[in-house]
Amino acid sequence: MAQNATIYKIELSVSDMDRHYYETHKLTVAKHPSETDERLMLRLVAFALNAHEHLELTKGLSTDDEPDLWQKSLSGEIDVWVALGLPSEKVLRQSCNKAGKVVVYPYGGRTAELWWDKTKGGAARFANLQVVNFPQADTTALAALASRAMKLQVNIQDGEVMVGIDENAIYLTPETWKGVA
Repeated sequence: MAQNATIYKIELSVSDMDRHYYETHKLTVAKHPSETDERLMLRLVAFALNAHEHLELTKGLSTDDEPDLWQKSLSGEIDVWVALGLPSEKVLRQSCNKAGKVVVYPYGGRTAELWWDKTKGGAARFANLQVVNFPQADTTALAALASRAMKLQVNIQDGEVMVGIDENAIYLTPETWKGVA
């Protein structure tokens, strides 16, 4: 029998001084049976980094042709496509053709570095692609804070990210491997 998704209730307060975005989002997140706590928490950080009133969590892992997050315009076009992990060059091309802006958050330490070494040459042609990596030590520390009901405070200033959960704070240092041209 197939396992069901685990439901997480999240209150995500975003204070993004870089974009002047300040809002609290109440999210119900379905964690796919194959999804790790590291990936779940990175999904929440990605939400905070791209927060917008129209940004939505998608079916993610359970659907091949959807990103983890997207922001659609009122007319239904995909403005922002946010994906986690190590997509193939084919998936990057398809994503960049579907959306105005594509943001990929690879993770996994050395595995992500090897993926980028292999992918960066082909990815250079996509002017609307941004690739932002988080060091493995950061995402591992973040994963340790995961729980089924969370109140997260994410502060973003000068590109630095602080995630607060209860009395714990994790400081993340995103590395931009490719910026939007």
